Amino acid sequence: MQHSALVAELGKTFVTEMAVSIAESAENTSELIKVADRHIKDSVRYSLWGRSACRCQFDGCNELVWKSNLTQEDVNLAEAAHIYSFNSGGARGNDGIDADKINSADNLLLACRRCHKTIDNNPMGTRYSIELLQSWKREHESRVELVTGIKPNKTSHVLLYGAAIGNVETSVDFQEAASALFPRRFPARREPLELGNINFAERDHEPNFWSVHRGHLEKRFRQRVAERIEDKDIGHLSVFAIAPQPLLILLGSLLVDLVDVDVYQRHREPSPSWSWPDASSTVDFVVRPPAKPDASRTPALLLSLSAPIDSQRITSVIGDDLDLWEVTVNQPHNDLIKSPADLSAFRATVRPLIDQLKMIYGQATPLHVFPVASVSCNVELGRVRMPKAHQPWIIYDHNNRLGGFVQALQIGETHV
Repeated sequence: MQHSALVAELGKTFVTEMAVSIAESAENTSELIKVADRHIKDSVRYSLWGRSACRCQFDGCNELVWKSNLTQEDVNLAEAAHIYSFNSGGARGNDGIDADKINSADNLLLACRRCHKTIDNNPMGTRYSIELLQSWKREHESRVELVTGIKPNKTSHVLLYGAAIGNVETSVDFQEAASALFPRRFPARREPLELGNINFAERDHEPNFWSVHRGHLEKRFRQRVAERIEDKDIGHLSVFAIAPQPLLILLGSLLVDLVDVDVYQRHREPSPSWSWPDASSTVDFVVRPPAKPDASRTPALLLSLSAPIDSQRITSVIGDDLDLWEVTVNQPHNDLIKSPADLSAFRATVRPLIDQLKMIYGQATPLHVFPVASVSCNVELGRVRMPKAHQPWIIYDHNNRLGGFVQALQIGETHV
């Protein structure tokens, strides 16, 4: 009996110690995992989907997670990726976050299955750190809030125009152009108004280049833009163009005041982009008139904005008996235009100048135009010209293969 009592007492002690050990183990496990389970509340999932706009938040992915990109069928491809890991043994650990916050929307990244696997495939968390994932989440959700906050009247139709410059084919990427609209506007349609893409072998030093490109541009503009403006289908245009300068001026002359227009400029620095960089100041444009304007002389307008131009290059084309009017800046260069305010200042400079030239030389006298300027300035110059109010323009193009400036296009009829 004594032996049985001893065994019973030892058994109680063992059970008690095991219970304490289990309790301590459970307490340690709680510290390791911090939460009871992986369940994420429906309210958290709704918030996560809404804040991400149903797109993967992995930087650069942005894929929709509610459908198959291949078959377009509705399918849930979303997974909730933890930023601080679910347990301390995860890819990034969970030191620094309270247990009740681990399954919160602030600690979750909506990701497609592929990107979720990528994020957690780095066991040390060095490649996809907590700080990096948090920054991706902030940037993605800020972009969603910004874009969805834009009012419907901020929509704009994206107009793209590209034509070969010398031997170089040019084009404008729609996605790159569309992203440049934000935050001021956003694309009205998924497809741009494409006016370029002409399959034409001749280059700008060959005789038919200008007439063919002019006919192509005017036809496409009439079919794809002008008719839709007349039907009230287009209320605003955002123009992205890379082409020889005379064609850019022609494009601007087609736009005139038919509809509200924003013209964009391709920037080289700090990296190639159509988005406007932060500009601290506005360009100061200067008009340099001839010493003594004479209505009997041939009027010429020189835009020396991208580079300085010697006047002898103009007189060698149209003779010495001319009045040369120049629009320039203190230091001409290729990356001159940095903001919409710069373009506004350019329009404010050339619009009264064009009116002044008409008053001096008469509405029927052709104005010879020599553009050495950026894409956006050329388009805006064309927009300044009023078809029924201003002189005919004879536009020149500088071509090294032809020895300098050559006549390219004429806008408006010359009456003899």
